[in-house]
Order: sequence, then structure tokens, then C-alpha cells
Amino acid sequence: MHMIVLLLIIGIVIASIVWLVSARMQRAHAPRLPARRSHGLEVLEGRYARGEINRDEYLQKRHDTLG
Repeated sequence: MHMIVLLLIIGIVIASIVWLVSARMQRAHAPRLPARRSHGLEVLEGRYARGEINRDEYLQKRHDTLG
């Protein structure tokens, strides 16, 4: 009886390790979605692209926005 319980515990431990390794492998190979950009940064880039602000203003405001 004790041997069956011991084998069951060992089996659960091995199955858990296999499941964890498998989950990490799938996560490592999953395609990453691009990070969502803030609306403020999109507006800033639009203003720079339209020539409403110069490069120095753009870089300073971008730095302020990103932190």
C-alpha cells in the first residue's frame, strides 16, 4: 500500500515537471504581440510627421511621455 502511494506521488511530481517545461517551451515559441502604444505617443508622432513640432521638441516630449 505504501509503495503505491509513493509511486503515485512520484508520478504526480514527474507529470508536473513535464507540464511546466512544456508550458514554458510553448510560451517561448509563441508569437509576441507588439506592445500597445499610448495614444499620447501616437498623437506626438503625428504632430512631428506633419511638421507641427521640430525634432528637438519631439524628442523632449517623447522622453517626457515615456518617462
